Amino acid sequence: MNPAAWVAEPARRTPVYGEYDVVVVGGGPAGIAAAVSAARQGAATLLVERYGFLGGMGTAGGVTNFAGLYGRRGGVMQPLVRGVAEELLQRIDALGGLNAPQDGLQGRIRVRSYDIPAYKCAADQLLAAAGAGLLFHAWAAGVALADDGRIDAVLVETKSGRRALRAREFVDASGDADIAHFAGVPHEVGDGAGDALYPSTMFRIGNVDAARAQAAIGEFKAIDALMERAADRYDFPRRGAILRPQRNPGVWRANVTQLRNAAGRAVDATDARQLSAAEVEGRRQIVEYMRFLRAEVPGFEAAEIDEIAPQVGVRETRRIFGAYRLTGEDVLAGATFEDVIGLNAWPVEMHLAGRIEWAFPRDADNAYNQLPWRMLVPQGPANLLVAGRCASMEHLGQSAARASGACFVMGQAAGTAAALRAAGSFGVARLQAALLAGGAELDGAAPAP
Repeated sequence: MNPAAWVAEPARRTPVYGEYDVVVVGGGPAGIAAAVSAARQGAATLLVERYGFLGGMGTAGGVTNFAGLYGRRGGVMQPLVRGVAEELLQRIDALGGLNAPQDGLQGRIRVRSYDIPAYKCAADQLLAAAGAGLLFHAWAAGVALADDGRIDAVLVETKSGRRALRAREFVDASGDADIAHFAGVPHEVGDGAGDALYPSTMFRIGNVDAARAQAAIGEFKAIDALMERAADRYDFPRRGAILRPQRNPGVWRANVTQLRNAAGRAVDATDARQLSAAEVEGRRQIVEYMRFLRAEVPGFEAAEIDEIAPQVGVRETRRIFGAYRLTGEDVLAGATFEDVIGLNAWPVEMHLAGRIEWAFPRDADNAYNQLPWRMLVPQGPANLLVAGRCASMEHLGQSAARASGACFVMGQAAGTAAALRAAGSFGVARLQAALLAGGAELDGAAPAP
């Protein structure tokens, strides 16, 4: 943009939509868990979401499975994320929308796929039962800071015009650290060197002959071999496709696209021009991949595009600098922390140019790490917490803890802490005790001294 091409806006007075104890921005796993947890602590809570439904990348991004809920402990694959996440899964299951656990990568990972409509409805139910308010179709546009540096209000654009949301405490679960960015919190975009985990446009494939497709693909490396043999006839943006059947075995979810910008690097999803171009490019790649599936893969001869996600699936943009930054070594070494708030059971998953690379914890029998409270505490306003993929993590640490399991963990901790802080009764030990009371898994840890 030409820096001389500006439009002067007149000063204005922004109406206050409401005043709350806790305002949570972003309705993905972190935001859902944060809002539910804050409300259950007795805080007057509002969850703000730009779409008309909750779920974040799990719905708007078309992910269709929860990753990082399960991990190996004591040599046994088991649930390692509980609390709010477990309740949400129970509600999805009650609506008939939850698949049985699915293992992959030689049994080193386990995911749970779901029907997106069931997720949307279950999330609505969960928020209503907790007593949290919802403001849909609201896009965060800025913050108003008080003289002491605290956030006085978050400014949002709505169909009713710009509105201000006042609160004692704020939780940024936007995924892109939008509120932290507006508040001047230091952050890093991607790897700090101009690249990031590559985004993908997710889509679902219908009318699949499930038995023949499963026999042809099996473990997902088989689809890679089929792609390799056909590489000279198709334009594949990356190797390392992930195709999995959904609850309805005739419908499959495809994670195969990879989106670059004009410079050949990962699309920066905080750049409006790049994000717009990525939407078009993602759909182009889907059309090409469907051509390959129909012609080359048994069971997909009559396949059709069932749904394309409403938006590009974003893995990484801004990551804040907080009191502690989770590292890739923390993940690989199974790090423990005195201020533990929950567990991450997903490995390092790097979406690099043209490929995916995995790195697993060195202790295969205890393949998880603890997450510390300090990664939610930004170097910025004293009444702001940041949870989800934009929390305080280094590039490699984020490539693991961005998965939905860890985001649920961070959200439950942030919402609980925000409510305790709003009531003037916060302490790490008190937070841990409240998390345990809320069903969270702290790896057998007692509250910190």
